[in-house]
Amino acid sequence: MPYDLKEVAAISGMPGLYRLVRPTRAGVIVETLDERATRSVASARNKVSLLHEISIYTQDYDQTVPLAEVFDRIRQHYGEDFALTNKSDDRDLTSFMETIIPDYDRQRVYMSDIKKLVTWYRLVSTALPYDAAPETAAPEAEETAVEAQPTQEEAPAKAPKAAKSEDTVETAEAKPKARAKKKAE
Repeated sequence: MPYDLKEVAAISGMPGLYRLVRPTRAGVIVETLDERATRSVASARNKVSLLHEISIYTQDYDQTVPLAEVFDRIRQHYGEDFALTNKSDDRDLTSFMETIIPDYDRQRVYMSDIKKLVTWYRLVSTALPYDAAPETAAPEAEETAVEAQPTQEEAPAKAPKAAKSEDTVETAEAKPKARAKKKAE
């Protein structure tokens, strides 16, 4: 995914989003995603939710859309100029959500979730780099790997390992016979 959300978390009782720095005995050291990058400790009693584990419900109960994919859809649809905020009109936010995920579950995704999604996207889009290169580079790398492998016709014929071991056995047996023959002469 274009945004790397593995180290980004939302912490209960603490506003905003945080980058996980390292664990401690009492919790985890976190850093805010804003321009100040203030470090603090989130205690073990705070609930830490990693963004790459969060998904949006859809009409199909067995399927959800990961948050990284939702952020990618927002970036593709709106580009750099994303004007919505969590203070926008509810109708605008609902329309936005229908545009991004047409089949989102309207019963399980609340307006507060949509507002949180907008706020998180604004934070992530300003703090993290958008990297679209891995998606286009991966197929090229696969093609290169496929081209580098010789086909069966191009590959030299290899003797089976069993044949090599038999040759070695025969050679090993032949040497004592040859030595015995030399001694007899």
